[in-house]
Amino acid sequence: MRLRERPVTADLTWIPAPRAAAEDVPSASVSYPAPRRRVGLRAAWPALAGYALLRAAGLLTLWYFAAAKHRGMGFLLGRYDANWYVGIATRGYDTAIPLNPDGSLATTNLAFFPLYPGLIALADRILPGDAHLAGIAVAWLAGLAAAWGLFAIGTHLRSRRAGVLLAALWAVLPHGLVESMGYTETLFTALAAWSLFAVLRRHWLTAGLLCALAGLTRPTGAALAAAVGIAALAAILRRHDRWRPWAAGLMAPLGFAGYIIWVGHRLGRADGYFHVQKDAWKMSYDNGSYTLSMARDLLAKPSQLAYVMCTLVLLAAIALFFALSANRQAWPLAVYALVIIAMVVFGDGYYHAKGRLLMPAFPLLLPIATALGAAHRRTVIAALLFLTAISTTYGVYLALYWTHSP
Repeated sequence: MRLRERPVTADLTWIPAPRAAAEDVPSASVSYPAPRRRVGLRAAWPALAGYALLRAAGLLTLWYFAAAKHRGMGFLLGRYDANWYVGIATRGYDTAIPLNPDGSLATTNLAFFPLYPGLIALADRILPGDAHLAGIAVAWLAGLAAAWGLFAIGTHLRSRRAGVLLAALWAVLPHGLVESMGYTETLFTALAAWSLFAVLRRHWLTAGLLCALAGLTRPTGAALAAAVGIAALAAILRRHDRWRPWAAGLMAPLGFAGYIIWVGHRLGRADGYFHVQKDAWKMSYDNGSYTLSMARDLLAKPSQLAYVMCTLVLLAAIALFFALSANRQAWPLAVYALVIIAMVVFGDGYYHAKGRLLMPAFPLLLPIATALGAAHRRTVIAALLFLTAISTTYGVYLALYWTHSP
């Protein structure tokens, strides 16, 4: 039975009006899965429009300050990791790890997963401009797809209003600038959101396929594979949906594992990818001591804004996880978010990037979206304006004053 939507009148903002309490929170008597609400494009347009407007506000603010410093937007949005992806799209992968003049291992593009560069190469043949512009275009389109997926999850678990707000909140994260750069965060989040939505709807084959594609996008594909795999195992133990959970569980890790195996074959050693990460890029996993020591140093001596912001984002992520875990219906999302948090906390190196690495953990925003969904419209607008101001200001700092990758 479909729940009826309140029609949107001309004098409303893009945030749908609050619903009755029975629509905002699924009844405890309803068994899994929850009643299916409309998540098609006609229902999702406020989420996509709101996401686009909020990201446009950040870009226009950056353009204003960048023009004063004579910096081009194409350069600002297409540097750092974006250069690595464009290099793969135009020249392919390294055949071996290059060496520095002193004989030590240099960084290599084998650390970057292939789906996004492949899409850049495809878009570069179709769109005008160079491969950098193609990469930015792919990231922007993927951002809209991610906003749609977040809307679908929020609508399925709570209400249409919560779905719109979930997409809006993701647009104004402190590191929201990255969603407009030639990075993989938007593409991976889009695939992860729709894969998890398929899990919630018990569309197992779709969930497994999208998870495999996400595993070809970035290392956090391991977190999504864990969530889909555990959800599939739970369905198998309950004897639900016959053979389909089996297929999803087998498909989920194929993309991530496939690229790991390919890099090992290319370098002639089974641990090739981990060799690249540890010895070329100086990245590994520890027991969290690096993260804790860096966070502790923030209290002992003056630190740059990027380090302070990443610490605050990490602390907020941990707190929001406990709020998310209280929602039993969203437990696959909680598993996914927990593994991402663990990967970030246990990662040894690049502390300034930890806030960005947490961006795909979008389920952590669900408790905030739910709370705002029950609030008065003026409260919602005030909260979004405040978060937009933080996101745009910090985005200008990252683009124009911070000297490393965001």
